Parts: sequence; structure tokens; C-alpha cells
Amino acid sequence: MAAPPAGDCGDARFEAEVLQRVNAFRAAPRSCGAKGRFAAAPPLRWSAPLAEAALGHTREMAARGVLSHDSADGRSLSDRVDAAGYAWRALGENVAAGQASIARVVDSWAHSDGHCANLMGPRFTELGVACVLQESSGRRWWTMDLGQPRR
Repeated sequence: MAAPPAGDCGDARFEAEVLQRVNAFRAAPRSCGAKGRFAAAPPLRWSAPLAEAALGHTREMAARGVLSHDSADGRSLSDRVDAAGYAWRALGENVAAGQASIARVVDSWAHSDGHCANLMGPRFTELGVACVLQESSGRRWWTMDLGQPRR
């Protein structure tokens, strides 16, 4: 039996590149269309629990071939993040499918009003991202979970 996907789509620099691209986007003021204008936002830090929650959800989406914020069993983002042990004050999520690289998925989120607003959300201080390659199609599935921890 094959090992489950690692969540980085085989990219050895996955975490570093995700943080670099997302934080570069957040470093400048942005218009997120109908979601409004956003001032530059502080850089985000990587969160292992958010990445764990993102990975579980991404694996499920890839296995089912369904892009959704809700799990098949009805669990929501907050349910998945709670199960990963992340004590949160604020949460957001971006999902995607089909983008072949980190650069392309971040760009697609940047050009979608709601996803852009999540990327620029000043309340978010941490993120975790997962990418899973769907073996049957070669398609990549993505989840970005953003959070502000309760401290």
C-alpha cells in the first residue's frame, strides 16, 4: 500500500515558498474587489496544527474529487481546526484545485475577491497550507487555513 500524500506535492521548499509568496502579497496594500481595499498586513507564521487540518481536508477533497469547504461528514473548518488542536480566535480558509504550482494557486487566490480578502485579513497571524496530488488525474488539490490563535 502506498504511503498517504505528504501534503507538499513533492516540493522540498513548500513551507518556505508558501510563506514567501503569501507574505510578499500581504506586504502591499490591495484591492480585493467587492470585499474592499486592504492595507498592507504583517507577515504570517507557519502553524503546524493549521497545516495538519489543511492536509486532512485536502486529502479528502482529492479522494472525493470535490472542491468544498465542508467535509463529507459535515465537519466545518472550525471542526477540523479544533480536532487538530488549534485554539483559535479567528479562522479563514481558501481551497483550490488544478493549479500546478504554489505561484499559480496564490495568484488564483489573489484574483478572487473572497480569497484575496482572506490573504489580506489583518486578523490572521498564522497559516498552514497543504497540497495533495490526486493520483488518478494528476490534479493538485489545495487548502490554506488561516488563523489567529487564542493566547
